[in-house]
Amino acid sequence: MRHHAGGDAMSGDATSPEATGLGSAEAAARLAQYGPNSLEVAGRESWVVSLLKRFSNPLVVILLFAAGVSALTGEAASFAIIAGVIGLSVLIDLVQERRAEDAAAALRQRVALTVQVLRDGQWGERPAAALVPGDVVRLAAGSLVPADGWLLEARDLFVNEALLTGEAYPVEKTAAAAEDDAHAVFMGSSVVSGTARVLIAATGHATRLGEIARSLRREPPPTAFTLGIHRFGLLILRLTVLMVLFVLLGNLLLGRPVLDSFLFALALAVGLTPELLPMVVSVTLARGALRMAQRQVIVKRLSAIHDLGAMDVLCSDKTGTLTEAQVRVVRQLDGTGAPSEEVLDWAKVNAGFETGLRSPLDEAILAAPGAMPAGWRKIDEVPFDFERRRVSVLAEREGRRFLVVKGAPEDVLALCVAHRPAGAAVPRALDPAARAAAEAVFARLGEEGFRALGIAWREVDVTRAHIDTADEAELVFAGYVAFLDPPKESARPALAELAALGVVVKVVTGDNERVTRRVCTELGLPCEGLLTGPELAALDDEALSARLGRTTAFCRVTPAQKARVIRAFRRAGHVVGYLGDGINDAPSLHAADVGLSVEGAVDVAKDAAAMILLRHELGVLAEGVREGRRTFANIMKYVMMGTSSNFGNMLSMAAAVLLLPFLPMLPVQILANNLLYDLSETAIPFDRVDAEAVTRPRHWDMRTVRDFMLVLGPLSSAFDLLTFGLLAGVFGAGAALFQTGWFIESMATQVLVIFLIRTRGNPFASRPHPLLVASSLGVLAVAVALPFTPFGAWLGFVPPPPALLAALAGLTVAYLGAVELAKRWFHARHRSLAG
Repeated sequence: MRHHAGGDAMSGDATSPEATGLGSAEAAARLAQYGPNSLEVAGRESWVVSLLKRFSNPLVVILLFAAGVSALTGEAASFAIIAGVIGLSVLIDLVQERRAEDAAAALRQRVALTVQVLRDGQWGERPAAALVPGDVVRLAAGSLVPADGWLLEARDLFVNEALLTGEAYPVEKTAAAAEDDAHAVFMGSSVVSGTARVLIAATGHATRLGEIARSLRREPPPTAFTLGIHRFGLLILRLTVLMVLFVLLGNLLLGRPVLDSFLFALALAVGLTPELLPMVVSVTLARGALRMAQRQVIVKRLSAIHDLGAMDVLCSDKTGTLTEAQVRVVRQLDGTGAPSEEVLDWAKVNAGFETGLRSPLDEAILAAPGAMPAGWRKIDEVPFDFERRRVSVLAEREGRRFLVVKGAPEDVLALCVAHRPAGAAVPRALDPAARAAAEAVFARLGEEGFRALGIAWREVDVTRAHIDTADEAELVFAGYVAFLDPPKESARPALAELAALGVVVKVVTGDNERVTRRVCTELGLPCEGLLTGPELAALDDEALSARLGRTTAFCRVTPAQKARVIRAFRRAGHVVGYLGDGINDAPSLHAADVGLSVEGAVDVAKDAAAMILLRHELGVLAEGVREGRRTFANIMKYVMMGTSSNFGNMLSMAAAVLLLPFLPMLPVQILANNLLYDLSETAIPFDRVDAEAVTRPRHWDMRTVRDFMLVLGPLSSAFDLLTFGLLAGVFGAGAALFQTGWFIESMATQVLVIFLIRTRGNPFASRPHPLLVASSLGVLAVAVALPFTPFGAWLGFVPPPPALLAALAGLTVAYLGAVELAKRWFHARHRSLAG
């Protein structure tokens, strides 16, 4: 292994594996020297850098150019408004992004990876990010290796290094003075079994994983939420470019001044762009994360809130989620079904010496009545893995050595050639009749709702000091240890709650099908079909996809098969969540749209998850689903309103260019309109959401957004044309009065329509948040009063007569009534098409 940070760090410069570890002062000095133990960029950008980056946005560059042109040509009002638009969009986005980052960081800190570290002679838990070269840490099964280091002690240590090497199977590690990979552990790997004490030698970007990360430096794949935002932006961009080019060409063909036409087109582009979308998204997601934290769900990745709200399939393990995970031993039977204390004795020897991550079944064996058999000494171990589904221990007693195997009954029984019934002095051949009897006992246990482990053994030569998987053969079958893991009382109502929310629960478990079916029946989960791991292995992807809809439980599946099931659901168009807490769950947590784990999970699972449940209950998850949908509903309010309003304005501007001998609004007036409209929408992230909006999965649907825009946009434009007719035909308005009247009508219709679009139902029955009411009505009052102020005159407005204001108010009311009718028709039509 190559040396890393600090020159000779991996060879232990200035440190040794002494009993006291580092002192606090020395650790603080090294943290300042080497930086935090993280692959993320240390610290974060300063306010100045973040602000300057926003000025590299193409839209902001165009606005700055327009502001410069306005200043050079003496258009002071245009310059002031453009500067206001730039300042509002950039500063609000910057401030809210910082607040969102702070909120997300605070929440992540609650579930940050911690590690046992020796400091000042005392072992204690510290954040993994605070590790420095020279620290001494302890690792156990289920731990993520927090940094690169040399092994000072290792006991039956097997480590999964798939992230670094691509090798799926664990490798054994030992402690020795030699400097090679067999005696070192690396950040990004995980402990499958055993324990270790490690001298940290390289942290953060100086680790081997850090070098790989630097050499690749790739952006993570976009989430469903990110893709949705991108598609929405492209939709708006195409429409904006098309309409701006049309308006600019029309103005030039009609012989209007080039500079005025250019500024008009530029202002139109600004007015048609939803500048506040980043702010609305960041504020809404941050607020959603804080609300979910109050509901015992910690969000590690903000965009996962959308994925949780869009989730329509939840794949979950059985133990601890559907059951209490308070397992107890209830029977110990030989292969004939007769009680046998010897079976439990063999099981206790295996479980007592196992150094891997102990399952609830192991804990139940050790807690069962009766002491650990005396006189045994451990020699070696083959740790549990999810392909073999068993663990083997080599132990010695009274000068004889035995291989003791414990694992999945089907697999253990298949390795046996003999059995010893209770009371028999010597083993007997496991002939077909005896094997069939043993299988029948196992089937009966499953049908009665008991989980079971198979126990087997064989004597080996007393000189044997090492065993491997090849030794797991020609065993003597001892029998079964049966466990009771009762269904969770809270699971039944939670399953019904998730079903009401449109989330289908699929049980994906390593347990056998009989126990799984019994648990599903007791919880009222319709068990339409079962698929076992061996059956799954025989199906290609197309055949598996055909079975998904009619399969409720996937039993006896390996971790790789769990991930395969999740990928199959995703290919079928579902948004999939996975809830798991064990080492074997990490691949599935990565494969799902939203990985969910629990606070008590192993490090590997918590690191892979996008959300952490502080209580291991499905009811908590149901609340999280609701909050995810509320959050996304508020984002969609802005999207639906912005697209329909902007598209209507595009059509109106195109018509006005062709019909009027003057500009329908001056560039500076369009910018003022846009600035005020943006201010009115800043409270959308805080708005209430109708109960109907959380009853089904919600996700980005550009077809619905487009259709809504094509219905309400032309309707908005039609009322703009009526306003044109009223201003020119009835009131004989000149350019200044026309521009004033359309400005007021445009502001009134754009601002007030939020109260209709924010709900699918009756707007009078759905109460908006007071902040939204205040911001909307306050901005509308400013817009109506503006022409009567000196600043309004500076912008080119004139005071409108009372009769015109009354007529515009009547048109606005008529428009809102038409929008409500069109909205109800649209949602009814889409609901019927979806059904």
